[in-house]
Amino acid sequence: MRIATWNVNSVKQRVPRLLPWLDERRPDVVCLQETKLANEAFVDLLGDELADRGYAVAVHGEATWNGVAILSRVGVEEPVSGIAGAPGFPRPEARAVSATCGGIRVHSVYVPNGREPGSEHYEYKLAWLASLREMLAAGPEPMVVCGDMNIAPTDDDVFDPEAYVGHTHVTPPERAALAEIEALGLRDVVRDRWPNERVFTYWDYRAGMFHQDLGMRIDLVLASKAVAGRVQAAWVDRQARKGSGPSDHAPVIIDLDEAPDGDIGPVVPPPSAPVTKRGARKLPQAP
Repeated sequence: MRIATWNVNSVKQRVPRLLPWLDERRPDVVCLQETKLANEAFVDLLGDELADRGYAVAVHGEATWNGVAILSRVGVEEPVSGIAGAPGFPRPEARAVSATCGGIRVHSVYVPNGREPGSEHYEYKLAWLASLREMLAAGPEPMVVCGDMNIAPTDDDVFDPEAYVGHTHVTPPERAALAEIEALGLRDVVRDRWPNERVFTYWDYRAGMFHQDLGMRIDLVLASKAVAGRVQAAWVDRQARKGSGPSDHAPVIIDLDEAPDGDIGPVVPPPSAPVTKRGARKLPQAP
């Protein structure tokens, strides 16, 4: 079984990229984030194309913002939209959907960004992560949690730790919240498979960040023991970030039981402009 997760940053804008990618990579289960479409609009846009490819859909969306979906060729059983009791800002947002696909409970999540440490958005992010952990702790097993976590687990998951000082995604409370989720017995399967490699999943559109490989790893696949033990390949599909009209995120793919393309690595070449001195670069949005 091939499972993928991809923050498409507007599924409407990404249709010319998404459908050929599905045909090329042929994932059995796909978790999408930032679809930015209400449920009916999502089905109107993609329902026939996905059905023609054998995908059933569980979707939880809203117009303009957020939105998550699960596409599956191995069944969509007991779909659930949202997280019971999760906080809103101020109302609940479309940030989580789950379903059982091929015997695995699959969660597609889009964690709030947090914007600025100490802000109301940041506190909302931490509260939302606590609700996610509570839901995951209730099971069932086996499971995978796929999506844009908006957290880089360690300093190895950003191109230059000093560039991120004072920003979200790297603060101790965020990382602690993610670690508490992993403590439920979930494994970060890409990092498990490639413990020492440079692996990123997101590159800002601005300042040539992708072409210089100045990114961060915030899109994760967390798998329970039963699923993690089946992983034969785990990689970042950097090709999907190239060319015209890409998302600013690349898909993350894992293969269970067999790896039809081989044991693919991170698929990220050495950086063309590596950071040799910490603090030498700033983020595009930094003053």
